[in-house]
Amino acid sequence: QVQLVESGGGLVQPGGSLTLSCAASGISFSGNNMSWYRQAPGKQRELVAGVTSGGTTYVADSVKGRFTISRDNARNTVYLQMNNLKPEDTAVYYCKLRSPPYDYWGQGTQVTVSS
Repeated sequence: QVQLVESGGGLVQPGGSLTLSCAASGISFSGNNMSWYRQAPGKQRELVAGVTSGGTTYVADSVKGRFTISRDNARNTVYLQMNNLKPEDTAVYYCKLRSPPYDYWGQGTQVTVSS
């Protein structure tokens, strides 16, 4: 059974930092692409960042220069380092494992940026 468990969300002031983690189990991790999405209230889920099995990364323009995605294959974990957080970053953040033809999702972790 594939499981993705996110952690690290919370309440942070504008300008603050958080690191999200997503631990995978029940599936080969190192050979699959991983990504982070977010969904704000009333909005569609959007791609924030991705990392391929080979380590190539992608970051959305809206978070470029502030967010960094990385993976640790020894720990079956993908990370999202978020710096200089803004109120518009408030959302539920989800990790996704892509194992064609399937996508597996975590349960999400809430990030709230507010003073």
